[in-house]
Amino acid sequence: MGYSRGMSERPTRKVAVVLERTAVESRWATHQWQAASVIADPGGEPRVLVERGGLLRKLFPGFAVTLFRDEAEGYYLNMSSDAPCAFVSLRTDEEGGDPRPFQVTVSYNEAARWMDGGERVDKAEIDLEFAAWIGAWVEANYRPEPKERIRPKSFKGKEGRLRERG
Repeated sequence: MGYSRGMSERPTRKVAVVLERTAVESRWATHQWQAASVIADPGGEPRVLVERGGLLRKLFPGFAVTLFRDEAEGYYLNMSSDAPCAFVSLRTDEEGGDPRPFQVTVSYNEAARWMDGGERVDKAEIDLEFAAWIGAWVEANYRPEPKERIRPKSFKGKEGRLRERG
C-alpha cells in the first residue's frame, strides 16, 4: 500500500516554473534551457524575470502539484534524497522553438514514468517551505511496505534444511 489508510484528502499547491536560458560555447548551439526552480505561483501571465548578458529567466505560472496517496513512495524517495526537488516536463512546439513547461510533479516515480514515455524531464530546485510541506505529508501518510527477508539456507540450521527436503 505505502500510505496511511486514514488519509483521504489530496492537498494541492499552486506553483510556477522558472526556466533559465544560459549561453553555451558550442558549434551546435548558442544557448541551453533548463528548469531552474519551482516556486509559489504569483499568478499572471508568463513573463521575463531577468534578462542580462547571456542569462534569461522566464516565469511560467499556472501549475499545480497535487499529492496522491498512490504516489506516496515516489514522494518519499524524493524527500529522502540529498536534494529534494520538483520534476518538470518540458516540451517544444513542432517548429523547435523554446521549451515550455508542460507538467510538474514531486514524485520520483512519476517523473521516471514520464522519462520512460520519452518526455524531457528536468530537476528544479524547491524552497525549504515547499519541501517541508511535502515532507510533512510523507511523514503523516507514507508507510513502507514490509519486506520479507529471505534467509540463506546456511542460516536456517540443520532442522530447517531437513524440513525443506521433506
